Amino acid sequence: MITKDKKIKIIEKITDIAKKSLSIVFVNFHGLTVGEITELRGRLTDEGTGYTVAKKTLIKRALESQKIDGEQPVLDGEIAIAYGDDLIAPARSVYEYQKKHKGNIAIVGGVFDGVYKNLNEMVEIASIPTTDALRGMFVNVINSPIQGLVVALNAISAKKES
Repeated sequence: MITKDKKIKIIEKITDIAKKSLSIVFVNFHGLTVGEITELRGRLTDEGTGYTVAKKTLIKRALESQKIDGEQPVLDGEIAIAYGDDLIAPARSVYEYQKKHKGNIAIVGGVFDGVYKNLNEMVEIASIPTTDALRGMFVNVINSPIQGLVVALNAISAKKES
């Protein structure tokens, strides 16, 4: 049983996380082993994402004090929160881990830029490519017409030579 003082400290911690984080992901981690949770925490920490486990009632109470738009998703199972200063990194990190450990971990919703999001919305957010991947796609789009021009000029040059 958690003491009243401990509950107050947990609520304060989650409230502080909600104030400072741009994105929070609600994670159902039922079925993960201690080793898998340790691996997940390590991976999230490497990517600049925090991870905290708390009782659902304490999470709800802490978030009720924040000005978050929308309706809080239903938090089923054993819940943890992944959070960070990056809008997409917490969701993407948990989603990538979820793909490898199907059935043992799942995103159940979250808070994205001050708005509650449901499972489907958080999965869409998690599916956004990394900044480097987006830059690569952008360069490819810009480079494509230039490649077409080079091919056409080479064809014209080859025709003139023959």
